[in-house]
Amino acid sequence: MTNRQQPAICLNPEDNVIIALQDLASGVSLQELEGPLPQPVPRGHKIAIRKIGEGERVVRYGQTIGVATSDIEPGDHVHTHNLGMGGHGADYAFSSQVRPLSPPADKRHFLGYHRADGSVGTRNYLGILTSVNCSGSVARFIAEAVERQGWLSEFENVDGIVPIVHGTGCGMASDDEGYETLFRTLQGYARNPNFAGILLLGLGCEVMQIPDLVGRGRMRSDSNFRYMTIQQTGGTRKTIERGVEQLREMAAVANKITREPAGLEHLTIGLQCGGSDGYSGITANPALGAASDLLVAHGGTTILSETSEIYGAEHLLTRRAVTPEVGAKIVERIRWWEDYTARNGGQMDNNPSPGNKKGGLTTILEKSLGAVAKGGTAPLTQVYKFAEPVTERGFVFMDSPGYDPCSVTGQIASGANLVAFTTGRGSVSGYKPTPCIKLATNSEMYGRMADDMDVNCGDIISDNVSLEDKGREIFELFLRVASGEQTKSEQLGFGGAEFVPWQMGAVM
Repeated sequence: MTNRQQPAICLNPEDNVIIALQDLASGVSLQELEGPLPQPVPRGHKIAIRKIGEGERVVRYGQTIGVATSDIEPGDHVHTHNLGMGGHGADYAFSSQVRPLSPPADKRHFLGYHRADGSVGTRNYLGILTSVNCSGSVARFIAEAVERQGWLSEFENVDGIVPIVHGTGCGMASDDEGYETLFRTLQGYARNPNFAGILLLGLGCEVMQIPDLVGRGRMRSDSNFRYMTIQQTGGTRKTIERGVEQLREMAAVANKITREPAGLEHLTIGLQCGGSDGYSGITANPALGAASDLLVAHGGTTILSETSEIYGAEHLLTRRAVTPEVGAKIVERIRWWEDYTARNGGQMDNNPSPGNKKGGLTTILEKSLGAVAKGGTAPLTQVYKFAEPVTERGFVFMDSPGYDPCSVTGQIASGANLVAFTTGRGSVSGYKPTPCIKLATNSEMYGRMADDMDVNCGDIISDNVSLEDKGREIFELFLRVASGEQTKSEQLGFGGAEFVPWQMGAVM
């Protein structure tokens, strides 16, 4: 794609900016400029390569990322001081660019845990799922009691016990969008194939009632499911004692399940990015997009999310929608978000974050164009609400906030049994029961945070590694992790604090 000596890169012939690939001092000569660089520009940031008048479009990736808020001269640093979002409009051209992927020459497999409902897990955890914040501490007490007693080591096929606690479940309406979203999320976690069994724990008097979850929710199709409330069981100590007993019974059942070959149609991977920088849309995101295409071609499923971070790039998805009706669902979600942010006193361009801007991203349009690259080129087969079960294979979209833990929570509830997470600034997180692969966008951050990063995509810039080769490397890692290889976040023990349901509506 480039070589290690190149100081800047032009991403598309239509662009009127280039991207610095290293910290550039004033006076540096660039082949795209007639004169020396008039001021220093940090790596990942934009440099104008021709005069851009006030109000004129600024173009990166061949797409508009905003408009100039003042006249910009060739060589000027283009960032928040002279670039704004401007008006946002797009030609959705529904289903005009649907290009089916070529079938693979070989059939690949991974080793997973086959469940009664036909799904396949990449991990074999037991979960303690809480209906309300009030039962969260007791759920953790139960898990800690199991750890103290030490008997879990007798069950070598069980990966561990995961208490799933959160901050809601009561003080909310029982018949609105917020309730239904939380209901789907809890239901989805109970059914995620990475759980071999679930102990559902409530307090007893909360809005999110255990009988509703068990009855209307029909939490699992197998028998490795238990539920109880603290009030009915007799308080904290009795609930801990009973919970430990039930988990031991469930562990004996889970331990009988061993890894067996499974086709890649049983892999569902959540595509995420967080702590993005100016390299995200050049290296890790398009490389993950290449890996996504490989998985989809093999019959697997990938989930793109973060609706507030596709804003300005949604037309790239509507054009790939298999039908105009699927594409229209993307637009409907965008309109919902415009209304949602307006009534909550926000705006869609509140993103990028301070860290994103320090890394070179200026507007949400620019960030979104890079973020959408994670989805590769495959046709968009369906659009889902947050935590809605994914039933269509292929490349799909799930509505979610851009807040990473919340977005991943929705993807896991929708059925993701693996997560791939790109980052340019650095991210430390994990998402039990689903392993998370971290992809670094640049070699400098990868070197600083090698204990947290699984793949360095910075060598696309530094060592001329092709996006195709890096995509293949990521795809092969998908299969190894799905078969049991631990990710860096798993080795560090992450995943106990990142369950973040999307909390909507009034807290009463």
